[in-house]
Amino acid sequence: MSDKEDTKPAAEASAPQPATAPSAAPAPAPAAAAPAREGNRFGGPGGGRGPGGRRGPGRGPRRNDRQPLEGMGDLSDKVVHINRCSKVVKGGRRFSFSALVVVGDKKGKVGIGFGKANEVADAVKKATENARKNLEPIALKEGTIPHEVFGTFDGGKVLLKPASQGTGIIAGSAVRAVVELAGVKDVLSKSLGSDNPYNVVKATLDALHQLRTRETIFQLRGKRVHVKKVEAKPEAPAEAAAV
Repeated sequence: MSDKEDTKPAAEASAPQPATAPSAAPAPAPAAAAPAREGNRFGGPGGGRGPGGRRGPGRGPRRNDRQPLEGMGDLSDKVVHINRCSKVVKGGRRFSFSALVVVGDKKGKVGIGFGKANEVADAVKKATENARKNLEPIALKEGTIPHEVFGTFDGGKVLLKPASQGTGIIAGSAVRAVVELAGVKDVLSKSLGSDNPYNVVKATLDALHQLRTRETIFQLRGKRVHVKKVEAKPEAPAEAAAV
């Protein structure tokens, strides 16, 4: 055998063999579709929260402040002020609300309440329940106040004066809410201090607490109230009238 014949099989043996293509792996079975979820992950319908689980700046539904409260008889309520507070957290901002509400029966009883919550409706509800528990009687006289009075609370200063029938309520929004729900129909007022609605409302309530009727003052002094009797004038005789 020649040298050429011996080297040919060795060259063929040293030649690289072509790589075989790997066998295709079987395709995974399609996963079952997840059932549709109703509402958000908090159980309520729709998205009630933003990214990071924070609540949005929604103020809740509108409400009529002059409608009688349910289960409270003839009591009416009025929202004086709603304050929004924001807290910065890692995921964004979180909002909370505080409400100041006045409740009264317009017959001599009035009270104020304060409530805080993450929603406006809840804050108003808490404030209304608190005001209902703090109803206090107010001394009135024929649709107005018995005498001039000056009330203070912190920086708030309110002056109230009695007014004649038909004058109406001459007052700002905060003072008007208190005196109107207390049952006052004619009054003159002036705010001489802070314009903070919380201080003005409490100063107005302080002024109403100082009211005293004439009968109450006489009782405190241990004196009797003398009632003047008006004597009827005698009628003129018919003969004199004819002449």
